[in-house]
Amino acid sequence: MKRTFIILFVLSLVCTMGQAQNSPLNKGYKKALFIGAHPDDNESCAGGTMILLQNQGCEVVSVYMTSGERGIKGASLDEAASIRRKELAEACKVMGVKYRLMTQIDGQSEINAERYKEMLQVIEEEKPDVVFTHWPIELHRDHRNCSALVLDAWKHSGRNCDLYYYEAELGQQTRNFTPNAYVNIESVVEQKHKALLCHESQKPQEILDKWHYDMEKFRGRESECSVAEAFVLLQKTRN
Repeated sequence: MKRTFIILFVLSLVCTMGQAQNSPLNKGYKKALFIGAHPDDNESCAGGTMILLQNQGCEVVSVYMTSGERGIKGASLDEAASIRRKELAEACKVMGVKYRLMTQIDGQSEINAERYKEMLQVIEEEKPDVVFTHWPIELHRDHRNCSALVLDAWKHSGRNCDLYYYEAELGQQTRNFTPNAYVNIESVVEQKHKALLCHESQKPQEILDKWHYDMEKFRGRESECSVAEAFVLLQKTRN
């Protein structure tokens, strides 16, 4: 019995040490790209981590694959895109990060040679040492497509940066997600929520109430803090 307890304790300690080692805050990154399918994806899924990295002196760029053209009922694609671009600009201002827009259309995202090239160009131009994006097993098509494009670009750029996957609406969109890295966001959670609330057209308070408060608390319990964000790390090729 005693031997079993010791083995379990050691395994738990090793797991905890591994999660701490995998934390993006412990890597000394100089530039991070967060690549989301829509305005508000990066903010809701990893906004706390974006703020904390920026506070450490890391240059953070929030990349949006689409402008959320189908995200406002009754608005034309151009009208919705205009509104949502203003919202994302304000959210990035709250977080203190830069942003970059790509050219895909919400609800019509594609995976083809042209789109692979576009994503690769973004990563090669920005030259990050870490990229964050959607987990590939996702019920939202745009999220899946974004994840696949990023993975391909990461591969063809030489796998010379770390790649983290984040989750969206745990249990509703993201599936089969088992984190190996956590970030304690207690110190910046209010700032994260303020950024998300900039996306007024998306009824962000409802999103927070229904999904993200519980996600943050659940991941906090897993990592022994009050609120956290969780990730899966795919490390770059080591020399």
